Amino acid sequence: MVPGDTPRIGRDRNTVSPRTQPTVGSGTIARVKGPPITVSCKCGEVRHVPYGETWTCETCGRRWNTAQIPEAEYWGIMREMRNYRVVVVGIALGLAVVFGALALTVAENLILLLPIVLAFWLIWFMPWWRRRLRRRTRELPSWQLTPE
Repeated sequence: MVPGDTPRIGRDRNTVSPRTQPTVGSGTIARVKGPPITVSCKCGEVRHVPYGETWTCETCGRRWNTAQIPEAEYWGIMREMRNYRVVVVGIALGLAVVFGALALTVAENLILLLPIVLAFWLIWFMPWWRRRLRRRTRELPSWQLTPE
């Protein structure tokens, strides 16, 4: 016990205090932030700034505002990148459901084909998908922000 600390008489030390319990209905979920934008100052300083926020360079004092990027374009890109991930997860879940259903209904031996399908997935499909995603990422626009 630390000097000045009050003793915990009658309290279990693992109980959660009311101060740390979430209150239902008291807060709102803030808008989801996208990934940070890399801002390169003319003096050479680089910082990752969330979309819509401003950053003042500590070296030269220039102020950069990421809200200069068109909102529709930025969130459209975020939506497109999310869709790329959703497609891969959807295909993986679809394969799992198909193999699970086949193993339960047709023959349990069909589950032995799963390693072959997973090898195909990892050796052929995922590298192809990553190349496609990288190609699309390289084609994305880059914006030239002006200091305020």
